[in-house]
Amino acid sequence: MCLSTLVMAQGKMARMKIRPAQRITGQVRLPGDKSISHRAALIAAVAEGQSLLSNFSTSADCASTLDCLRGLGVSIRREGNEVLVEGSGADGLRAPSVPLDCGNSGSTMRMLAGVAAGYDLEAILTGDESLRSRPMKRIIEPLELMTAQMRSENGRPPLGIKGTNALKPISYELPVASAQVKSCILLAGLRAAGRTEVVEKLGATRDHTERMLRWFGAELETRTVVANGSSVEAVSINGKANLSGRDVKIPGDFSSAAFLIAAAALLPGSDLKIEDVGLNPTRTQFLSTLRSFGFQIGLLDCRDESNEPVGTVHVRAKLHPPESQLPGPADVPKVVRGSLIPQLIDELPLLAVVGSQLSGGIEIRDAAELRVKEADRISATVRNLGAMGVQVEEFEDGLRVAGPTPLQGATLESFGDHRIAMAFTVAALLADGVSEIAGSDCVSISFPEFFSLLESVTDHS
Repeated sequence: MCLSTLVMAQGKMARMKIRPAQRITGQVRLPGDKSISHRAALIAAVAEGQSLLSNFSTSADCASTLDCLRGLGVSIRREGNEVLVEGSGADGLRAPSVPLDCGNSGSTMRMLAGVAAGYDLEAILTGDESLRSRPMKRIIEPLELMTAQMRSENGRPPLGIKGTNALKPISYELPVASAQVKSCILLAGLRAAGRTEVVEKLGATRDHTERMLRWFGAELETRTVVANGSSVEAVSINGKANLSGRDVKIPGDFSSAAFLIAAAALLPGSDLKIEDVGLNPTRTQFLSTLRSFGFQIGLLDCRDESNEPVGTVHVRAKLHPPESQLPGPADVPKVVRGSLIPQLIDELPLLAVVGSQLSGGIEIRDAAELRVKEADRISATVRNLGAMGVQVEEFEDGLRVAGPTPLQGATLESFGDHRIAMAFTVAALLADGVSEIAGSDCVSISFPEFFSLLESVTDHS
């Protein structure tokens, strides 16, 4: 890392100084996908036999999942990015002696609750201050319907679970579009006596859990059903499944790649390849959205590994892209809403940054879920864009960003949220003048290598 470019100040709160960039060039490989790593570890833990998980995520969130599984009696050995899991199989999980600390990871808490609910044990799941403020009623309700006993503080952690070996199968319509809630129910359904079904009436969410369960031998069915007069997707799992340990090769994290993709797309003259990255179609709507805005992004060497699509993303930005290449009238914002939102949920703050550079700007709606992430991501995005000189209108369920707007270097806040910190690092690369991001160390939650990898492909000359 060039310390004259990105400087970490020591003290109570890390602050990263970022100079404007000319272009992004080179080839990189990214650490393992966070979403897939969580699921691989959780499912391997209840399978019969060993599983070797390669390119396991380096994130603090996934480390929390491993620590919680150890607390449930699972033998886990880690060397670098390889994780060897001795599945509990027929012996099952054991009751933890202390509360299980999920750190900052909502994925860990929600999915682990589904796993623990299917065993005759009691456990308490807790986490940091941010996680203890996040809503858990969305998993408490279906798990209670399945006869697990749940305790919480007004629907928020710490979360007490008294599981049972005799869970009841249910058919459940998701009240919010959430892959974590869907996964919680399916993982609990592994231990139910019968078929458990989840109906996604608000739009399909990422399907990593279904793919991983099938990889380990579970029987699932996906079908189209009619709900509220519309055709929607339902996925079901047969309970009392016998899973067998398997090796899993985890692809690079697409949600992490998105920040490098956006930076390369926005900086004229960039040419970037991101190799061996996950290309699951429930995760890559960000690519389709950028292409619809006129950006040049290609896919190379596409293939399947461990039941997940993988390949290389190639981003090229013209030296002077004509404004006319962006579709639609110049004064009309691009609108992102409805069923697209669950497929873009991790990238929406970044998409707002991209929108500030589009003719007509961008409007994002139906995204109230952003207010209950690690931070209120709508408010955080509005404040930081405003600090950089962008006109932004805030709504309860989203925001409208004016564009194209020249960005000004500014003091920016991460609000303790890794995706806010990374989205505004990208914005800072486009700005006129140096920017500083307070609380930048929160990127370790999902992508500890973010600043060093970004610096390795950034040209400031």
